[in-house]
Amino acid sequence: MSAALLQSAPTSDTVTTPSSRGRWAGRILTGVAVAFLTFDVVIKLIGVKEAVQGTVELGYQPHHLPVIGVIGLVCLILYVIPRTAPLGAILWTGYLGGAIATNLRVDNPLFSHILFPIYVAAFIWGGLYLRDPRVRALVRPAR
Repeated sequence: MSAALLQSAPTSDTVTTPSSRGRWAGRILTGVAVAFLTFDVVIKLIGVKEAVQGTVELGYQPHHLPVIGVIGLVCLILYVIPRTAPLGAILWTGYLGGAIATNLRVDNPLFSHILFPIYVAAFIWGGLYLRDPRVRALVRPAR
């Protein structure tokens, strides 16, 4: 479905190309998001003690951690490949929505825990918007 949306997007002649500074800003936002998400996936996959403890505190069993890590890894791989980056961003949005719901359910603090996945999603989508004309074409209003 996302491929059909991207193919139906306006052509590049109707979408403005960001400046060199805009492209670099997109790369930096993407790099920060990828660095954080890579760290998050790795600690889940190798079973770092703090990751296991945090998972249990959120109400999940320790054996769920590798599954969550693999889901994150698949999302990350899709996001870093330019052709599938929009699909990866959509999947990360769902993943991060689950993180918001989980943190809300256990009454974690608003700005440091509940809203943190929104901050990460802003980096994911902001970086993608600045570096991918297909995403800019979908977001820009019709003229």
